[in-house]
Amino acid sequence: MKLSSQADVFIPDAHVGPEAFSRTTHLGIGAHQDDLEFMAFHGILACYDQTDCWFGGVIMTDGRGSSRLGKYRDWTDAQIAAERVQEQRRAATLGQYSFVAQLGYASEDVRLKQAEASRTEILSILNATRPKVVYVHNLADKHDTHVGCALRCLEALRLLPADQRPEKVYGCEVWRDLDWLVDEEKTPMPISERPELAQKLNAIFATQIAGGKRYDLAVLGRRTANATFSSAHSSDRETSMQWAMDLTPLIKDDTLDPLAYVIGFVDRLKSDIAARIHRSL
Repeated sequence: MKLSSQADVFIPDAHVGPEAFSRTTHLGIGAHQDDLEFMAFHGILACYDQTDCWFGGVIMTDGRGSSRLGKYRDWTDAQIAAERVQEQRRAATLGQYSFVAQLGYASEDVRLKQAEASRTEILSILNATRPKVVYVHNLADKHDTHVGCALRCLEALRLLPADQRPEKVYGCEVWRDLDWLVDEEKTPMPISERPELAQKLNAIFATQIAGGKRYDLAVLGRRTANATFSSAHSSDRETSMQWAMDLTPLIKDDTLDPLAYVIGFVDRLKSDIAARIHRSL
């Protein structure tokens, strides 16, 4: 596997690199440090304390442009970036990840389709891991770098031979939740177990929390809201829930246009809203 010299690869249990990659069954690929913990806890939880499945993580950017207040107010971009790498390493240790690879790209090198280096490195990691399940950002996210990250991942996945592609690819919630999807198109990710692990993982990212963004509270609150508002006519079955957009069809059929695919979800929401209003007119 070939990664650039700027990449930081960390294996919490000190296994040799090839084994740490090849044992990976669930792979999360996020734009920034903390994205994995916020969007792919379903995969982290599925692998925690297991020996037959392992969660691996990839962070594509260096995270230099984050907001900062308090003790981090006067920190330089380089200082913030270095500390965020260490925070992600600590999260990988706590979450028992098989590995975490932080590629260190600038945001524009992920957002732009012409920036082939990040796509090439993702392809290299996919070849080394051969995961069954992949978690990426959803295509309706409102953060440009998140959308760019998801598109580079889909492009890399489509470069794999058909028989080497994962069984499932999920587009996950971060900067836009997915409660707006019509109910039959929501992919539920129940994550009620180990709430203490979720809380501790989120709290690791002090550069963001003390820097002025209470992501730790917001993410847990969204998960609780998802569980409660998942059904209007039944008691809660879960205390914590994430929604995902199923992106698997985009790697099963390379002729599907990602833009048309995601706009289809919006069109069906529009039809659902119109039908409900017409029923009561």
